Amino acid sequence: MTLVVVDLGYGNIGSIRIAFERLGAAPVLSADPAEIAAAGRLVLPGVGAAGQAMAAIDRLAIADTLRAFPRPLLGICLGMQLLFEGSEEDDVACLGILPGRVRRLDPAPGLPVPHMGWSRLGVTADGSGAGLTEGDYVYFAHSFACDDGPATIARAEHSRPVPAAVRTGNVTGAQFHPERSGDVGARFLQSFMAS
Repeated sequence: MTLVVVDLGYGNIGSIRIAFERLGAAPVLSADPAEIAAAGRLVLPGVGAAGQAMAAIDRLAIADTLRAFPRPLLGICLGMQLLFEGSEEDDVACLGILPGRVRRLDPAPGLPVPHMGWSRLGVTADGSGAGLTEGDYVYFAHSFACDDGPATIARAEHSRPVPAAVRTGNVTGAQFHPERSGDVGARFLQSFMAS
């Protein structure tokens, strides 16, 4: 099956490609709507702003393709946030695949924003099926996060519970960066490849 990383013209696509190559995959970077629709597995990456990302999705005319994608779909960082209904960042409507909104993180003593660095995970029973284990540390770099909800399979704390990973049906998201999270990130990506 073809693994396609959606090329929105920004972000961390190079490091994501390398992370999958280390696992023996041969990901294809693509902005072609037909190639995206035909992918066996699809990765929606993200480093940047929600408004910019949704504008790129609209420009490529792939929003409906992403919403209806029937095979494994993984959103990473901003890519996970785009799976939700909307974001306070740029006050933009997102894909609406998952219920809820993305809100700005509030700073707290010892917890600056952006949330950058390693944080410990609390993992639900469903999270173990995604290659995550209670107490794992993963790498974050973000100023916005979705609200906690029923799709959450792993959480971190940063002035509030932060969904670190979500899953519902064929859709998985990681607020953390698996491509920067060492062995834990590799396990998470392997789980996605096996789904």
